[in-house]
Amino acid sequence: MIELDFDKGGGIIPAIAQDCRSGEVLMLAYMNRDSFAKTMETGKATYWSRSRNALWVKGETSGNVQFVKEILVDCDNDAIVLKIEQAGGVACHTGYRSCFFRKISGGSLEVIGERIYDPGE
Repeated sequence: MIELDFDKGGGIIPAIAQDCRSGEVLMLAYMNRDSFAKTMETGKATYWSRSRNALWVKGETSGNVQFVKEILVDCDNDAIVLKIEQAGGVACHTGYRSCFFRKISGGSLEVIGERIYDPGE
């Protein structure tokens, strides 16, 4: 059995979603024991929503499901990388492929990604 250290982070661990082909980091979310077990069972990335205090299957409503191809565990067993195939091409709830669509430039944020869709429409 895989023994991840959920206790260190108060019951959750960070989970980085990375495109399995390009290596692009798409998002950071959190998992608890239940969401990790559900991910292992279904092969679909399931996270713990800290704001809703509930399990969250990525893409359940949007269709932008993350299919897990490989899971990497860090040396302390308290963080993971999910190498995923991103259905729909969008990981960010703001409509960008990656949640990391901005960079710090000259002391401010510069958008470097292209918005694929507007979630407000």
